[in-house]
Amino acid sequence: MSQDYATTAPTREELDAMPGICVIEFGTSWCGHCQRAQAPIAAAFAPHTELKHIKVEDGPGRRLGRSFRVKLWPTLVFLRDGEEVARVVRPTDGAALADALAAVGLG
Repeated sequence: MSQDYATTAPTREELDAMPGICVIEFGTSWCGHCQRAQAPIAAAFAPHTELKHIKVEDGPGRRLGRSFRVKLWPTLVFLRDGEEVARVVRPTDGAALADALAAVGLG
């Protein structure tokens, strides 16, 4: 799992049309909350090698995060066939992540 957040992101239209299950993680590499969340995220996602996980750098002027109404980092948006099914904000352990994975059918 990459520690870095991509500075380029897919468009909202691309995500809305994406088939299957995808998690978009909004945050920044320098954010303390984002750094602390990486271990629980990696542990929760490890058994799901088929899961598409896209880490996107968020901040002022970043339209994708605004389109998902992201307010705090990290925010993980769980999509199934382009539709938001679950959301986890600032995970500190695997429980909320497991619930979200179950909601998209990976539980």
